[in-house]
Amino acid sequence: MSSTRLLVLGAVRIFQPVHGYDVRRELLSWKVDLWANVAPGSIYNALKTLTKERFLKIVGTGQIGGRPERTQYSLTPDGEKEYQALLRDTLWRVIPPVDQLMPALCFMPSLSRQELAAALEHRIGQVEGALKHIAFARLEIRPPETPEHVKELYDLQAARLAAEIPWARTLIERLARGEYEDCKTAGRLVKAGPRAPGRREVAEKRSPGPIRRSARGPARPGRRASKKSS
Repeated sequence: MSSTRLLVLGAVRIFQPVHGYDVRRELLSWKVDLWANVAPGSIYNALKTLTKERFLKIVGTGQIGGRPERTQYSLTPDGEKEYQALLRDTLWRVIPPVDQLMPALCFMPSLSRQELAAALEHRIGQVEGALKHIAFARLEIRPPETPEHVKELYDLQAARLAAEIPWARTLIERLARGEYEDCKTAGRLVKAGPRAPGRREVAEKRSPGPIRRSARGPARPGRRASKKSS
């Protein structure tokens, strides 16, 4: 939600006064639905919410040709403060990105080594293809139509994607060496056999239970102690 608020405030700030439709079209041209997980419908919801919270204000309505009437928005002074606060918070605070691969890694033992290695090789090929696509898309950035700093968005995406390749190759090598013994049988988890008791468990079995003591005092000595005292 904070990403959507920052993007909407930032887009309004650049193009104000601006119609909500143009804010949505501009943000979707940035592919925010892919790299910021911003749903197209949430942009309109954010415009309404930010207006209700008095971070945005309606400065007029306009109609072009036979199109429906559209509301124009601009930032309020509080909206400028909120924008600056969100921008700094996002830059300074590190939050691990949501990664759909993580849940699958939790259940690696459900697949065979062969399938895991094949899937990882397939992912490497997809990542390499995506990196080429990003490189070509970066070449299309030409100021002043597109601000030059937009290149950094492409560079960050490329750096994060590229980091998966050495990790995947290392995991393939580990699987080839026989690590992660559970990854043996395809389609089901390998059930572990009975676990051998540890030293502590063996000691607990051999040692007698606690000495029972009477309420009156310590336990009575055995025969050895009786003879010695006599």
